[in-house]
This record gives sequence, C-alpha cells and structure tokens, in this order.
Amino acid sequence: MTALAIEHDTPLRAAAAVARPLTGNEAIARGAWEAGVRVAAAYPGTPSTEILESLATYPREDVHAQWSPNEKVALDVAIGASYCGVRALTAAKHVGLNVAADALMSHAYIGAHGGLVLAICDDPGIHSSQTEQDTRYYARLATVPVLEPADAQEALDYTRLAFDLSERFDTPVIVRSTTRLSHTRTVVRLGERHAPPPRGFTEDPNRNVIMPAMARRRRPFILAREQRLAEYFDGATVTRVEPGDAAIGVITVGTAYAYVKEVLPGASVLKLASSYPLARETIRAFCAAHERVFVVEELEPMIETEVRAMGLAVAGKEFFPRAGELSAEIVRDGFVAAGVLAPRPPAPTFDLEPLVRPPVLCAGCPHIGSYFPLRSGEARVTGDIGCYTLAALQPLAAMDTCVSMGSSIGNAVGMALSGAERKPVVATIGDSTFLHGGIPALMDAVYNQASITVLLLDNRTVAMTGGQDHPGTGRTLRGDATHKVDYEALCRAVGVNWIRRVDSYDLAAGRQTLREAMEYDGVAVVISDRPCVLDPVKIKGPPLTVDAAACTACQSCMNLGCPAITWSEETLEGRHKVQIDPAQCIGCAMCLQVCPTDGIGAGMNA
Repeated sequence: MTALAIEHDTPLRAAAAVARPLTGNEAIARGAWEAGVRVAAAYPGTPSTEILESLATYPREDVHAQWSPNEKVALDVAIGASYCGVRALTAAKHVGLNVAADALMSHAYIGAHGGLVLAICDDPGIHSSQTEQDTRYYARLATVPVLEPADAQEALDYTRLAFDLSERFDTPVIVRSTTRLSHTRTVVRLGERHAPPPRGFTEDPNRNVIMPAMARRRRPFILAREQRLAEYFDGATVTRVEPGDAAIGVITVGTAYAYVKEVLPGASVLKLASSYPLARETIRAFCAAHERVFVVEELEPMIETEVRAMGLAVAGKEFFPRAGELSAEIVRDGFVAAGVLAPRPPAPTFDLEPLVRPPVLCAGCPHIGSYFPLRSGEARVTGDIGCYTLAALQPLAAMDTCVSMGSSIGNAVGMALSGAERKPVVATIGDSTFLHGGIPALMDAVYNQASITVLLLDNRTVAMTGGQDHPGTGRTLRGDATHKVDYEALCRAVGVNWIRRVDSYDLAAGRQTLREAMEYDGVAVVISDRPCVLDPVKIKGPPLTVDAAACTACQSCMNLGCPAITWSEETLEGRHKVQIDPAQCIGCAMCLQVCPTDGIGAGMNA
C-alpha cells in the first residue's frame, strides 16, 4: 500500500474489522507485521522491550525476530536486511539509540532500499533509565523523519506509514514512543498483512559504501530529501487541524495531544504527525488564524524553537516544563499560568505521611551475595546498568560509581591507571551488560596492563527488563536452543589468565576469592554464578525461620537488604529482633551464613 493509501485508510477502517486491546508497544509490533516487516532486531530495554517480544509471536515465515548483543548490532542487522530490499525494524529505548547512533548517521546518507524503521521509546520522567533524553534531536541530527503517535491506534498506523515513507523517500524513519504510550493499553482496529516482495540487493558502491567522496555526493540529496518530506507533511492527512476557538491555537504532537484535548476541548488544535521535518506552511497558516498560539510538547522545545525560528510568535516552555513527563494536570497548570484557564478551587489537604519503600533487590537475589563481600569498603567498586545498580543503596552500599551500559570496566581501568586510587579497584558487571559493551573494555584492561578485578555477575538472563535471553543463555528470542557463550574461554581469549568461578550464595568462598583476585597483579575475573530467582520460573526452596530465643538483635542479617527479613515486635535491649516472611523467603541460606548465633535455619521455631 502507498503512504497516501494508508493515510486515507487509517480513519476509515471497516467497522467489522477486528479490534483488540493493545499496548503502544504491541501496536508498533502489529503495525510492523502488517507493513510486511521481514527482519527485526533489538536489545531489551524498558520501555521498548515488548516490541520485539510481541513480534516474536508472529509466524516465523513472516518475520525473523531476534535479540542482539547491543543496539548497534541490532541496527546493523536491520540495515543489512534493508540493503537486500526487505523491510526491517529495530527497537530501542532512548539511551539505546546512543549506542546505535553511529550506524544511524551513516545510513541516513546511504538511504533505505527496503523500508527501515527505528522504533525508539523515550522515558520522560526517568521511570527506568539513567537519563532523560529527547530522541527527536537525533532525528534532526541525522536528517531523518520522526513520527510521533498519540495513542496505540496511531502507533500501529504510523508504523505502517513509516515503512512506506522510508521506501518512498529513501530514508530511515524513526517512530518515537514514550513510556506512557508504550505501556498504555487501548482498543486498536487491526488490518491485514501486506508484504511487498523483496527488491533484492542493488550493487551500487557509490551509494552503499559510505566514504568521503560518496558522502559528499549524497549530501545534496539529504538536504533535498528533507525539503520533500516537509512538503509531504504539509499536504498529508496525518497533519490535521481541529478547528475551535480562534482566540487560542495549540500546536502539539504525540501523547501531549491527549492532554491538550482533555484540558482545552474547545481550542483549535494543530496535531502534527511529525516533529521533524515540520509542516511549515501548515504551521504558518495556523498561527496566522489565531490570536495566541501555544506549543505543547513533551521534553525539549524542539517544535517551539523551530517555529520561533520561522519568525512566528508562540509560547511554550515558559508555561510547560522541559523536564519530566507531562500530564493533564501539568498541562492545565500551564494554561492557568498563561491566563487561558481560571485556577481551580483549592483542593482539600490531608495531613498524611506516605510510607517510603526504597527499591530493593528480590529476596534471594544472587547479586546480594555478590556485593555483600564488597560492602566492607576494602575496594573501590565501579558499577554498571542492571538490577545490581541497587547495590549502591543502603544497606549494601557496595557500589561507588555507575555511568552507562558497559562503562564499569573502562572506569575501573582509568581509576587503576590514574595513580590516585589507593584501594584495589573492582568492576562489577552483569552477564548481558558484559556482552553488550564490556568486552572491548576488558581487552583494553589487559592490553594496557591495568591491575583490576572484574566481578562478572552471571545470572543467565537480562533480569532488569523482565528476563530476556541473550547470547550467554543458550536460547534465542523464540526460545530455540543455540550456542551459549563460554565466559571463561572468552576471557582467556582476550588475555585474562586469572579466572575463578564462585557460587553467589557461598558468601565465605566469594569473599576469599575476591580477596585473592584483588591481590593479583593484573586483570582478574571472578564469575559469580547463580540464575536469577525469577527466571524462567521463580526458584524457591523451603523457607528459613528465626529462632527467637537465639536471636540477639544484632541485625547482621539485615545488612543483606533481603526484603524477606524484617524486624519483629520482640526487642532486646531496645533493638528489634528479626523475623523471616515465609511467603518471600526462597531458602537461599545467605542469612544463615551471616548469623553469628546460629539463630536462623530450616524448620526452627519462630
């Protein structure tokens, strides 16, 4: 189907069409399948994970869906499929696009032979990310269009449209979602799959091989493509004006549209489908027809800045915050501050003190056993991205730094070679994160003769995003058996000679092994080996209990930070004794190992 056919079809889906409640992520996957995607690759990362998981539920003969070691590899796989003239998709969270940015910038020059779509999910409010970023600036930097759906129906339709635009304008296309859209479920009207036949590989080195001479010849095409896309969005039905009060006009896009419609149902609204490139002539006409015009967009003032650069007077971020996730209440407050709406009567107040529950690792999490020996402060500990980042918090408090995926080993190398750190340096990194970005840093450590210890936390899954597989699990996205990375062999291949494997639940062995590793002059690798307690099914043994008579209220077991261990009502010399919740306890026995009075065991009387 052509792009225009999709546009006209979108609001006119037959009433008899199948409707189904879908999240935004599921709708993006459905839209890709309907558009005939044949290859899809991603690295899991909230809030984008479910896109590939959903695609993997469609028939194998329709689409190859895979987890890749990192986002750059995933995009490179999709680019390879596009080279061969088939439709391809990659999905990532906003910080994942940082990893894949190099490939995106180059392929923006090369163009898309088969439709190439990047489904990128931003995280306004930083619900599950290390930073808050606006992917739309990557679109502008790469000079590729970005579509911003407002709901799950548009997530499906815009994804279909994105593949057509990609082939029509010879460009990668970004579909930008946000956490709220990705995880909100609404009823979506479904369509049929329309898979165009593969176009085949086109032998054209002047285009396919990105070198300075070729890139210089492609640059004028890139600029002309930008102009053609802007003209397209000016005339496209996905760019629409919803007429209302001529006194107030609102330009908006994406999920912010729903908040504007809820707060100002009578205002005139220009709903954009793309925030880059802009439908400039439509915007000019809209601004000319209204006395005051506001731009409501989530995160950065990208549209607002561009519209002001066009010489048009609009208001935006002076009333609507640049940081955090928007909501109907926040948008309302902005229009109140602008004098558009009257303040609401003050709401009743309640003198309540909420119970603060800090984030904790799961009961029996093997990361507890891995970090517990490090909480003494004998070493400087660099951390990484994963569930185990929680080890930076009390009571473990065993992590000193955390930067980004795969940074821990490189950070440790810098500390060790700085000459300013007197403690042994230990880099801690999860198995999936190690494969994602830790291997080059490990090579660097060996190559530059740094004396560090690498604690590789192998829990055999991507636990933080829900238990996905990776090359170290021996299973593919669809659950097929495949080659499993041998971490010991891999470490030896890059030059590591000192390697030990320990059971994460054996606290004494873990402590002794780490001490030996920190005494080694060179790169030492300790592999902490225990599966995640939640994957593939929750691991649970007989729960342990506390002998109240033997408990001295020393609270040594509380230092583990296990949520199954809590204070009891009984006290001793003003200190609470402890108790174990049998519903949460999985019987890992780590608390038993740290109890100095043998007051914890199986089958004891509480």
